[in-house]
Amino acid sequence: MGENIKMAHKRGKFNMVKVAERADISRSTLQIEFGNSSVARGAYFNVLRVLGLQDDFLKLTADDELGRKLQDLELLK
Repeated sequence: MGENIKMAHKRGKFNMVKVAERADISRSTLQIEFGNSSVARGAYFNVLRVLGLQDDFLKLTADDELGRKLQDLELLK
């Protein structure tokens, strides 16, 4: 996801400082572009919102029907 954020901000002609300002996060928090997993989900959402990609976040959090069925099968063992 970090790579997608990086490419989206480049396509949108936003520099990283401007993205961080608009997302109301620090410049160091914007390290999500490099796959920093310690960043809160809210920060990810704010950056995606600034870049117009908030629907992508909703796809990530969508119900994983197949995954849930596989978990249920494992529980039945």
